[in-house]
Amino acid sequence: MSTVQLTKQGRIGVLTLVHPPANALSSSVISDLSACFDQIENDPEVKAIVIHGEGRFFSAGADIKEFTQVKDGASFTTLSKKGQDLFSRIEGFHKPVIAAIHGAALGGGLELAMSCHIRLVEKGSKLGLPELQLGLIPGFAGTQRLPRLVGLPKATEMMLTSEAISAEEAVQYGLANRVVEAGKGYDEALALAEKIAEKSAVSVRHLLACLGDARQGDFEQGMKREREAFGEVFTSHDGQEGIRAFLEKRKPQFKDE
Repeated sequence: MSTVQLTKQGRIGVLTLVHPPANALSSSVISDLSACFDQIENDPEVKAIVIHGEGRFFSAGADIKEFTQVKDGASFTTLSKKGQDLFSRIEGFHKPVIAAIHGAALGGGLELAMSCHIRLVEKGSKLGLPELQLGLIPGFAGTQRLPRLVGLPKATEMMLTSEAISAEEAVQYGLANRVVEAGKGYDEALALAEKIAEKSAVSVRHLLACLGDARQGDFEQGMKREREAFGEVFTSHDGQEGIRAFLEKRKPQFKDE
């Protein structure tokens, strides 16, 4: 049985983690997530993706029980790379991915959420990388993404103390986009995804590519990609349709081409 369910809500692809009791990120969850993104990648009907968890948590971390079955460092390195590769794929995905966080996003769960383009967090949720509490360290690029989002000093404190932060603190430090009412995260994420899905897939794809350069901090490369993308988008069907619609004071009819 798959640990990740893929469903569609109109133009939205919904990925639901179903690995009770805590939606821990095992190697099978990572494989199932990857398979879902394989399905979504070339599906023109899906224009945005929402990831959320079934039950009490978004994801409370990696699957520690699975760790006990691994006996050598090379196997852990392989598992780490598998998670890193998937999360890099999500971060660089050409369709926007929104994490709807409730309950807890800890360890691998937060590493998954950090790879998404947008994060909504319900009140009462906890976010953190507590691996040092187990004598471990983050293995799915948490040591790299958390400093990028909250700054090196705060990331260092969070990881060295293993202390989680609240939803409100997550927004304050730039780890999340906004706090939503408890029980409303999934609905809010769907509404946000639908708003994005109204846009042209052509311009969204190019925008996400430009933002990828911004994340890497390569300003010159980012400017080069932006001007090239600007030309491609401007001359696309949707670019021309958007301009006409603005001048004619009507809603554009995008064809994603």
